[in-house]
Amino acid sequence: MMHWASWSDFFNMGGYAFYVWFSFGLTALCVIWEVYALRQRRRDAMHLAQLLAQD
Repeated sequence: MMHWASWSDFFNMGGYAFYVWFSFGLTALCVIWEVYALRQRRRDAMHLAQLLAQD
């Protein structure tokens, strides 16, 4: 378990701040993108199903 003396130490992550925060940000971006892409694919599939049901 890590203990930090200040918020500055926490954000510095023991000298690995760039790697830690870049990885965290990239992961968050990928999750957000995946949710967006899933919603788009669902919307497109529902639209296609409606078009096929009309025929």
